[in-house]
Amino acid sequence: MNPSNPIGIEDTIQALATQLRGRGQRLCTAESCTGGGIAARLTDVPGSSGWFECGWVTYSDASKTGLLGVEVGLLERWGAVSAPVAAAMCAGALERCAADFALSVTGIAGPEGGTPDKPVGLVWFGWMRRGAQPRTESRVFPGGRQEVRAAAALWSLHQLLEYVSEPNR
Repeated sequence: MNPSNPIGIEDTIQALATQLRGRGQRLCTAESCTGGGIAARLTDVPGSSGWFECGWVTYSDASKTGLLGVEVGLLERWGAVSAPVAAAMCAGALERCAADFALSVTGIAGPEGGTPDKPVGLVWFGWMRRGAQPRTESRVFPGGRQEVRAAAALWSLHQLLEYVSEPNR
């Protein structure tokens, strides 16, 4: 367990499931660097069909554009690992399904692909409630590929739980 995330991934998912199920709401995911790992963890939970709608794994820029409607200009200007793309992934996911919330993840898990401006371990996240503006945030996680992906999954779900728990504005 990570000290900055007081509960582990299983407890986070259970709490998230309770929140969504209790409100009759559903979640979708749009993943890149985590490769569907978040959706897999969510659907490991019995009864997840009651609150998990669907997920996309959009690893390439072409799939982000073709499947989620991310504008090519965003990718050209900001790159796939950026706040605008994380936001567009959330918005595109919600436009394409009946979920109430979307979570997006796009990053550089490594070991290659990093630059001075975008190092290995950099991950951008997006969270969006239907009818609201997306929120984005980034983190740089230490470790190898698997550690970055696992940390990104845990952190994104913990933040999603906090977001889902907020009252509608």
